[in-house]
Amino acid sequence: MTKNGICILNAYDILPGAEHFFERMSEEFARLNIALEKRTNAEIFSYIDSSGALVGEKLPADFVLYLDKDLYASYGLEKRGYRLFNPAQAIELCDDKMRTHLALASQGIRMPKTIAGPLNYSTNSSVPFVKAVEAQLSFPIVAKENFGSLGAKVYLLSNHQDLVAFENIHRYAPRLYQEFIASSRGMDYRIILVGGKFVAGMKRVNHQGDFRSNVALGGSGEKVEIPAEFIRIAEKATSLLHLDYAGADVLIGPKGEPILCEINSNAFIQGIEKVTGINVAAAYARYIVQTLSAK
Repeated sequence: MTKNGICILNAYDILPGAEHFFERMSEEFARLNIALEKRTNAEIFSYIDSSGALVGEKLPADFVLYLDKDLYASYGLEKRGYRLFNPAQAIELCDDKMRTHLALASQGIRMPKTIAGPLNYSTNSSVPFVKAVEAQLSFPIVAKENFGSLGAKVYLLSNHQDLVAFENIHRYAPRLYQEFIASSRGMDYRIILVGGKFVAGMKRVNHQGDFRSNVALGGSGEKVEIPAEFIRIAEKATSLLHLDYAGADVLIGPKGEPILCEINSNAFIQGIEKVTGINVAAAYARYIVQTLSAK
C-alpha cells in the first residue's frame, strides 16, 4: 500500500502556483492516508562516483510528484528506480515547445504552422532563413523561445523589421516561429487531463488587449462547456506524450476547429479549480494511487 510520496519543487524559484499545487495535493493525499513531503531539486543531491555508479540519498518515498523541470534530477531519480509523475521524458518533451510539436507531428493533430529557428553559434544572422520564414508565414508572426512558461518569451512580430530584430536578439536561443491564429486572439481553452483523460476545462479570455490568453498576463477563466472535439485533440496529444498530468492549450480556428497550441506538464490548478469547481487535485491523487496499485 502506498504510504509516502515526495514532491519536488525548484529550489531557486518556487512559484506561488507550484506551492499551491503542492498544498492541494498534500490535502488530497492526506485524505487517502498518504503523506507528501516537500523537497527541492537542490535537496535531492546525487552524483556519479568514480566507479560510474549513480549515487544519492535514499528517499523515503513510494513515488515522486515532480513539479519541476530539472531534467538531470528527474532522469537521475528514474534511473535510481523512482516512479515520477510526470515521467522525465514527458517533461522534457513539454518543456521544449519545438520538441512538443515535433513529437506530435504527423499524428493527425492540427497545430499552427511552425518553423524551428536554426542552431546558431555565431554572431551572424541568416538572410535566407528570414526570407524562408516570410515565404511560409504571413505577418503578424508569433515568435517564441522554446523554453518559457506563463506566456513569457512569446512575442507577436508585425513586420520584416520585427522579424529581423527578433532573430538578431535571439539567434543564440532555441526558438520557433508560428502562424498567428487571429480567430483565437487573446482566447483559448485550457484543458486539464489526468492519465490522458479529460478532468476539467475553462475558456481563457484576455480582456486587456494582449494576444496571449494567459491568466498571468491579464487573462481570466470562464466556466463553459468544452466542445468534444477540443477534448479529443487534448486527450490524444497528452496520451502520445505519455503524460500522467497535463494542461493543454487549444486555440479556436477560423471555422471553430481546435488547433493545439501547447502542452504544459505542470499546469497550475488554482485557477481552474476555482472557475470550474472541479477537484483536480483529488483526481490526480486518485490516479497516482491507482497507477501504483496496478503496478
